[in-house]
Amino acid sequence: MKKYLILFALAIAQLSANAQKVNTNQFNFLVGTWQLTTQKGKVTESWTKNKDSLNGKSYRYSLNGDSILTEKVVIKKINNVFHYCVTGFEQNNLGTTNFKLISTAGNTLIFENKAHDFPQRIFYQHKGKAQLLAWIEGEIDGKKIKSEFPYARVK
Repeated sequence: MKKYLILFALAIAQLSANAQKVNTNQFNFLVGTWQLTTQKGKVTESWTKNKDSLNGKSYRYSLNGDSILTEKVVIKKINNVFHYCVTGFEQNNLGTTNFKLISTAGNTLIFENKAHDFPQRIFYQHKGKAQLLAWIEGEIDGKKIKSEFPYARVK
């Protein structure tokens, strides 16, 4: 049993070490504008790269073209670890919440904040030049919930 605990601890340490070695180049696939079409209109995410961070903005567009800024995101280092720092502007999504980068394996970025109500994890998966799959997941009242956002590149 002790052997398995040691192996588990080493695996967790390796995941943490990999997350610590990340630089902004590993986020390059996000840069650009991504769009998701829904029955109510569309959602866009636009990302720009700075020297030490990435900045993102998300807008929701109604079918008649009206838009609303739903959130701003900065991916930046806090205490030498990258975080996804999201500021929401919609009802029930106000204020800034930070999610720590916990993995960059398999072309997927995983950010986590176990103390947040929902979501607790945010994922971005690089699916090639023209596609990006984002999703959020977590628990609400003990029920696991996952919402996917399949984006296509527009710029």
